[in-house]
Amino acid sequence: MAARPKTLPAALAPVFLGTAIALADDRFAAGPALAALTGALLLQIGSNLANDYFDFFKGADTPERLGPTRVTAAGLLSPAAMRRGMAVVFGLAVLVGFYLVWVGGLPILAVGIAALLAALAYTGGPKPFGYLGLGDLAVFIFFGPVAVCGTYYVQALTVTPALVVASLPLGALITNILVVNNLRDIETDRRAGKYTLAVRLGRTGARAEYGFLLAIAYLAPLLLWMGGGGAWMFLPLVTIPAALRLALTVQRAEDGPTLNAALAGSARLALLYALALSIGFLLRSDLA
Repeated sequence: MAARPKTLPAALAPVFLGTAIALADDRFAAGPALAALTGALLLQIGSNLANDYFDFFKGADTPERLGPTRVTAAGLLSPAAMRRGMAVVFGLAVLVGFYLVWVGGLPILAVGIAALLAALAYTGGPKPFGYLGLGDLAVFIFFGPVAVCGTYYVQALTVTPALVVASLPLGALITNILVVNNLRDIETDRRAGKYTLAVRLGRTGARAEYGFLLAIAYLAPLLLWMGGGGAWMFLPLVTIPAALRLALTVQRAEDGPTLNAALAGSARLALLYALALSIGFLLRSDLA
């Protein structure tokens, strides 16, 4: 429960896309790709454990909260057990990171340190950036350009303009997972002094943010096509019906269970979009 399995597609999707583009460019390397996938999952799980732990101590996880059970607040795991879990998971991530640094050099070392600090500082420390309304920006950067381009880089040791553009829709769609989470928790977050972007924007603003990020995701294929990617770059548009259903749900929903379902649906959408765009790059490569 503490690992939050429904959020793990957010870690998988960028790695799948970065690896597919590397394969399409004849730069695929199995070892770095597998390490990038493992490291991404470990960082996501570690971040979820840290969020559960630190939100408990900061009073954000109360009985009034509408989201799924948080194990520290519910007493299912002690704070000491959560600390041990965090240490194990982040320790494993660091071990994987040593291999990736050996492959990719100093750029990967810098990215790895930044990712680890971000996972801890989201809700931990004296001024967690998740409590300052900066979580959405951090998720966009780390799950979009950093994750997609980093996965490609450890295999190809370079980055391309098309790769950067392809990373943007993933950043947008994965950020929408957080938007739904924070929209659901507006009232309890406000009372706990957790001023997420949703708290700052209000319900109307948070819903507008969700739509804006969807627009970014579905404009990206046009940019890739204009950049010479070919018609296969439009393959992610097959996910538009699912995106529209989610957008309508987020616009109308007020209750926790419905928003929880929209959160899980947003994670699935990011993964499906990544798979569709990955197939588009691979088919473009086969026809080139």
